[in-house]
Amino acid sequence: MALLEVRDLDAGYEKIQVLESVDVTVSSGEYVTLVGPNGAGKSTVMKSVLGYTTHMCGAIYFGGEDITHNQPEDSVHLGLSYVPQTDKVFPSLTVRENLKMGAYILDEVPEDRIRAIYDRFPILGEREDQKAAHLSGGQRQMLAMGRALMLDPELLLLDEPSAGLAPDLVADMFDRIDEINDQGTAILMIEQNAAEALRRCDRGYVLVQGENRFEDTGRALLENEQVRREFLGG
Repeated sequence: MALLEVRDLDAGYEKIQVLESVDVTVSSGEYVTLVGPNGAGKSTVMKSVLGYTTHMCGAIYFGGEDITHNQPEDSVHLGLSYVPQTDKVFPSLTVRENLKMGAYILDEVPEDRIRAIYDRFPILGEREDQKAAHLSGGQRQMLAMGRALMLDPELLLLDEPSAGLAPDLVADMFDRIDEINDQGTAILMIEQNAAEALRRCDRGYVLVQGENRFEDTGRALLENEQVRREFLGG
């Protein structure tokens, strides 16, 4: 059984339909990437999983449970965590305070959870009392991912994790995502650096104009001549 299953989904924003009959699955521990041109509907798929869009048709299941009509606040209780493309951290809060916000549903945040994030991202431990507004772009991305991992989710949703990072930090960010996946957390990622994302993931989907165009292993999509020509710059 798939951990996440999006079936025949039509969705959009109020009366504007963006997705048409979209199918996406993610198994436990799997690493899946959504790629495609701007406006293809990739972020709408992710936001639909979280309950931020207008549902028109189809269904979404997580862990076998129908979550099609769930509200966004329900997702954190299910084992879903989300790192958006923008507004990733609370600038006026410290690193530590940001991490604690990631576990806001708990009456008390266990110290070992915060320490586990510092072990994964040591720079955050060094700057735990520093306000997020003063962190670099790469450090903010680490903080956003750390906050999303505070409740040890089954599935981590990442929207453009390399966006805005300096080129020398992109490979490091991908390595960290690989490590998160290697430790058992399933990943569903949207990424502008499509070729690198497909090189690293288990499977990928190519979306075009709100519809599934291709689905295969990451390696197979990289070797697909049409995918390379139309979506990967040759």
